[in-house]
Amino acid sequence: MPELPEVEYTRRRLQRAMARARIRRVVIRRQKLRYAIADDFAPRVEGQTVRAVSRRAKYLLAELGSGDVLLMHLGMSGTFRVLRAGRERARKAYYYDVDRLDAHDHVVFEMSNGLAVVFNDPRRFGFILLLRSGEIATHRVLSRLGPEPLARDFDAAALGRALARRRTSLKMALADQRVIAGLGNIYVVEALHRAGLSPRRPASTLATPGGRPRAALLALAEAIRQVLNDAIKRQYRTGADNPFLVYDRDGERCLRPGCGGTIRRLVQGGRSTFYCPVCQR
Repeated sequence: MPELPEVEYTRRRLQRAMARARIRRVVIRRQKLRYAIADDFAPRVEGQTVRAVSRRAKYLLAELGSGDVLLMHLGMSGTFRVLRAGRERARKAYYYDVDRLDAHDHVVFEMSNGLAVVFNDPRRFGFILLLRSGEIATHRVLSRLGPEPLARDFDAAALGRALARRRTSLKMALADQRVIAGLGNIYVVEALHRAGLSPRRPASTLATPGGRPRAALLALAEAIRQVLNDAIKRQYRTGADNPFLVYDRDGERCLRPGCGGTIRRLVQGGRSTFYCPVCQR
């Protein structure tokens, strides 16, 4: 399943392709994704200018000139392709021809700037919904999300307030979307390793009873930002080696300089956790 860095990379691509352009035509090739696309979807979207494409956790939001918002989620296998118009050259992979779409290309936005944005999802767990602007704050998938880890106002103080009374493990608390929005399993374990913190440590020990962050929480907040920003940058490169320090490295030597420990795997909340018992306390 795409995690926050992959979704943010997709958002930046869609922002470049769609922002300030008009949606000339919508092609709906499959009405039923995770949720059915409404019958009035195309009439409400066609002719609208996309003001901006933003992200909330792992959700993409395209704000339209009408005030409506496209709420989009990649699910487990969803992707967006940005293609150029030009039927005479459509045999090339980066050119668009509605008659040469792939079997799992379900929705196409034909833009006034000559680009086509194609949503492909083989497993169909993704979705594209059209919401009124007033529905965003109260929508069931958005209303309970915690702070954005890449937002300017995200810091150790915000994290301390969220963790102060958490009796669960640090790993499970960070994976809770009410604590941090969009932080998935891979980047939780990577951030904990960078910060030198055990995934088993009680979450509340990183803050005072009043919610003030302790020193270890300052390091964790910075580690969360670092692992996410590094992962976003990697999306622009191809052919890179395995970039993770602990994830999926069970039995391997810890890569922290001077550590010498061996990475172990344990299961927390039904998900694999990878950590070094020597340098993560």
